[in-house]
Amino acid sequence: MLYSICQKLFYKIRQEAVLSIAVLLALLSACFVLPDASYFGYIDFRTLTILFSLMTVMAGLQRQGVFTRFAYSLLSRTNSITSLVFVLVGLCFFCSMLITNDVALLTFVPFSFAVLLPEASGKKLLTPVVCLQTIAANLGSMLTPIGNPQNLYLYGKSQLSFSAFLQLMLPYTLLSAILLSVCIFYLGHPHRQQTVSSSIQNPTTNAAQKKPALIRLYIVLFFFCLLAVLHVLPYPAVFVLVLLGALIADKKVLAQVDYSLLATFLAFFIFIGNLGRIPAFASWLSAALSGREILISVLASQVMSNVPAALLLSGFSNNVPALIVGTNLGGLGTLIASMASLISYRQIARKLPEQKGQYFLLFTLANIGFLAILLVFATAVHP
Repeated sequence: MLYSICQKLFYKIRQEAVLSIAVLLALLSACFVLPDASYFGYIDFRTLTILFSLMTVMAGLQRQGVFTRFAYSLLSRTNSITSLVFVLVGLCFFCSMLITNDVALLTFVPFSFAVLLPEASGKKLLTPVVCLQTIAANLGSMLTPIGNPQNLYLYGKSQLSFSAFLQLMLPYTLLSAILLSVCIFYLGHPHRQQTVSSSIQNPTTNAAQKKPALIRLYIVLFFFCLLAVLHVLPYPAVFVLVLLGALIADKKVLAQVDYSLLATFLAFFIFIGNLGRIPAFASWLSAALSGREILISVLASQVMSNVPAALLLSGFSNNVPALIVGTNLGGLGTLIASMASLISYRQIARKLPEQKGQYFLLFTLANIGFLAILLVFATAVHP
C-alpha cells in the first residue's frame, strides 16, 4: 500500500518537475523568512488571473476545433511539399503570437502527423518539420505580450506600452522568420518536384462540440482578455466574465486549464519574494545581473526553463526589457529551455519512438544554431 502511494507520488513529481521544484524552493525559503502578511504582497494577481482567462478561452476554442479547421483550410490550398511545410511551420509561428506557443504545438504538431504520415516521404520529413514547428512556436510567441506566460508577466512588470513591446521584439521576430524560411526551403528542396497528395482530409471534430454560439462567446471573451492585457478593462472583471462564461456555457473546458502552471507561478512568487528579503542574496544577484541581463537570462533558461527564469530574475533587475529579450531567446537551446518544447518531444516519442533519439539530436543542434545567431544579433542591438 505504502509502496503504491510512493510510486504514484514519484510519478506525479516526475510529471510536474518544474512545479515540484518551485514548491520545494518556496518551502525552503519560508524556513528563512517565516510566513507573514507580506506574503500576499509577493503575488502578482493580475498575471495569474489574466493567464487563467487566456488559457480558458484558448482551451475552449481548441475544443471547438477552430484552430484545426483553420489549418485544414490553408493546407487544402497547398500543391507542393515546400508549400505544405511552410504552412505547417507558419501556423505555429504566427498563431503562437495570439494563442500561445503551448496551444500552437498542442494543436498543430498532432495535425502534422495526420497530414504527413500518409504522404510517401512524410515519415522522413516529420522529424525535421516538428523540430521547425517547435522552434517556430517559441520564436513567434516572443512578439506579443500574450504569446507566452513569461511575456505576460514581464509585460505587466515593465510598464511598457503595447507598441513599445512590439517594437522591442519585432527585429528578433523578423530575423527568426528569415531563418525559418531558409530552413524550410533547404528542407523542401529535395522534394521540389514532388506534389502533395490531394487526399488531405478535413480533421474530424465531434459534432456535438461544434457550437457556433460557443465559438462566438469565446471570441468575445478573448477580445476582453486582450483589453485587460492592454489595461483598458479591469482584469478582475474580465476574470469573472470568463469564469462565469465557462461555468454557464462550457463547464468541461475548466478541466483543460493548466493549473500546474498557475501553481508554479504562485510558488515562484513566494520564493522570489522571500529571496528579496534576504539582503545578502538580493544584493549579490542584483550585482551579478547588472549589465548582463540578456546573457544570464539565456543561461538560466537552459537549466530551469524560461518562465521560472523570468520570474526569478525579474525580482533583482530593473532592466525588464533586457529580461524580455533574454528569456524569449532563452526558450531556444536545451529541451527544457521552453517547457512547450516538451509537447513536441512527447508526440514524437509516442508516435515515432524509433526516431526520438534522432529528433533530440536534430532539435538540440538546430536550437543551438538559432540561439547563436539571435544572441549575436542581440549583442549588436543591445551592446
